[in-house]
Amino acid sequence: MSLRESPFPNCFVEGLHAVSWGLILPCFWFLDRLIAVCMSTSLERTQRQEQECYLHPLKVFFGFILFLTLFLITAPLAFLGFLLWAPLQAARRPFSYHQEPPSRPAPAEEGERNLGFEAGANKATFGFASANLCLLPDGIARFNNLGHTQRRATAIGRSIVQGVNRPHIRIFVDSPSSCGTLSPSSSLLPGPSTTSPASYGATDPACQPPPQAHSDEDQADGAVPTTTPPKPSDSNYVVYEPCDDTEESSHSPAPVINTNHNSNQQDRKGHRNPPRALRTQGVAQRGQAGPDDVPWEVSSLFPANVDILCLEEVFDKRAAVKLTNTLGPLFNHILYDVGVYACQPPGSCSSFKFFNSGLFLASRYPVLEAQYHCFPNGRGEDALAAKGLLSAKVLVGQNQKEKKLVGYFNCTHLHAPEGEGEIRCEQLNMLTKWIQEFQVTNSKPDEVVVFDVLSGDFNFDNCSPDDSLEQRHSLFEKYRDPCRAGPGQEKPWVIGTLLEQPTLYHEDVRTPENLQRTLEREDLRKQYISSPVALDGCPMVYPELGQPWVGRRIDYILYRESSISKHCRTEIEEVTFVTQLAGLTDHIPVGLRLNVFLDSDTAQSE
Repeated sequence: MSLRESPFPNCFVEGLHAVSWGLILPCFWFLDRLIAVCMSTSLERTQRQEQECYLHPLKVFFGFILFLTLFLITAPLAFLGFLLWAPLQAARRPFSYHQEPPSRPAPAEEGERNLGFEAGANKATFGFASANLCLLPDGIARFNNLGHTQRRATAIGRSIVQGVNRPHIRIFVDSPSSCGTLSPSSSLLPGPSTTSPASYGATDPACQPPPQAHSDEDQADGAVPTTTPPKPSDSNYVVYEPCDDTEESSHSPAPVINTNHNSNQQDRKGHRNPPRALRTQGVAQRGQAGPDDVPWEVSSLFPANVDILCLEEVFDKRAAVKLTNTLGPLFNHILYDVGVYACQPPGSCSSFKFFNSGLFLASRYPVLEAQYHCFPNGRGEDALAAKGLLSAKVLVGQNQKEKKLVGYFNCTHLHAPEGEGEIRCEQLNMLTKWIQEFQVTNSKPDEVVVFDVLSGDFNFDNCSPDDSLEQRHSLFEKYRDPCRAGPGQEKPWVIGTLLEQPTLYHEDVRTPENLQRTLEREDLRKQYISSPVALDGCPMVYPELGQPWVGRRIDYILYRESSISKHCRTEIEEVTFVTQLAGLTDHIPVGLRLNVFLDSDTAQSE
C-alpha cells in the first residue's frame, strides 16, 4: 500500500492548515528579513570592501525600520493564524510524501525487479549519501555564515542532480607509486564548474542544470565535446590507465554491467556531463590493504547513481519544496517536512516546537512504510526543533521466487551543543530501540532484507576527548562504521566533515575543486576542518605522535549485517567525501556504496 501524499487526513483539514499558515507567513517572512538585514556573511562583507560600498549602514537602518513596521502590522493576523494552526498539528502526520512517476515506464516484467538478483547474477549495488545543508530561515542561517537560503536550496538541488545523474566512472592506476593518482579533472573531463558558491548569489545561466545534449552553442562557448561511449544497459564505466611516462593509453572505456536496475531506469537519451574530478584512493594507493581497509575517495561530485539520499537541517519549508521539485524527477519518492510542530506531546505545554526535524529523505525506490519519532530530551535552543529519527522501508525489487527484496534506511540528527554527551547517548539508546521496533513491526516472512543503513548528523566525532561517552556507545557494536578503527580512533585516511564557519569563503575552500585539493593536503586541511574538542580543564594533544590529522567527522553512514537476510552478505565498494557543495553548506557530504551478495545456492530456494 502506497503512502498518502498529504500529511493531513482529508482536504478540509488541509485547507484549514493552508489558511492558517497563509496568515502566519507574512509576519514570519518580515521577521526573517528583519534579522537578515542586520546580519552579513563574511562573503558579503568582503564584497562590500572590494566594491567600496558605503551605503550599507543606510540600507541596514532603513531596512530595519521597514521590516520592523511590517512585522508589527502583520503580527495580529499571525496571532489569529497561530490560534488556528496550533490545534491542527495534532491531526498532522509527521511528514509529507512526494511521489513522482518515473520518466519512462519500465516493462511489466522488469518494473519491480532489481537486475542484480535475477538469474545468473547474485550481486546488487546500492548507493547512499548524507549531507547537512543548514537550510534554516535566511536570518538564522546567517549566524552560521550562510545566507540566501532559497538560492542555496536551488543550487544544492541542481548540484546533487548533476553529480548523481551521470555515468559511474572508476579509474585505476597501474603504478600509483610512480605516477600518483589520476584525476579526470585534468586528463579526461574538462570543463569549468557550474556549482561554485557564486552561482547561488544570482539567478544566471550558471545556475542551470547541465545540458542534456551538445549543440553548436556549446562549442561556440569553448566547451569540449565528448564522444558518447558505447551505450550499455547501465551507466557504469571503468577506465584503466597505465602509468607510463612515454606512452599514451590506448585503452578505451569498457562498459561494466551495473547490477542496480533502479539506479539506471532514468532516461538515457541525452548526454550527461561526466565527472570532472574522481580519485581512486584508499587501499589502491597505499598498496598495503588490510582486512578492514576500504576504498575511498575525495570527489568534487556526488557519487553517481545514489539510490537513497538523506539530508539534514532542511528546516525551511520553501527550501524543502524547491529541493523536492528539483530532485523529484531523479528520486521519485521523497519524504520532506519531517517532524512535529507546536506543543509536544499534543495538549501539553512542556515543549513547543517552532521547527520540524530538518530531515529530508529522497529515494529511487518506493517507500512501503515510514515512521518518525521525536526526541523528547532536547535542551536549550535544540529543543525548539523536533529533532528525531525517520525510519523507512523501501521496495528494492523481487527475486526469482517473487519474494520482495526490501531495505531499511534510517536517518537522524542528534543534539548539537558540545559538552552534553549524556543527552546524545540517551538519543542513541532511543533510536536503537525505535529502529528495532520499526523493523519488527513491519517485517514479513515473504520478504528478503538486503540492507539496513543508519545515517545522519550525529553531532559528535570519533577523535574528541569531549565525545568519549558517545564514542563507546553500544550502537557501534550493532552498526558498522567503515571510517572507524575503534572508540576514539579513526582510520588514517578519514577526513573530518565539519568545516570552520568563518573560513567558508576562503579561496582554498570556496569551490568544489579547491576544497578537494585542500582536503587532500593535511597541512591545509587542518586550517579549515574543525578541530577536536577537549575536555574542560584538560589539555589535549592532537594528533598523537605518528597519527594523521583528521578533524571532526560528525556525519555518518553506518550499516548493519545482523538484521539482513542470512543468505546476504555485504561488502563496501567505496566511501566518498564530497566537495561539490563548497560554499553552500558548512558540512562535507559523505557517500557509501555497498555491494550486496545473495548466496546463489540458497537464492533459488528463497
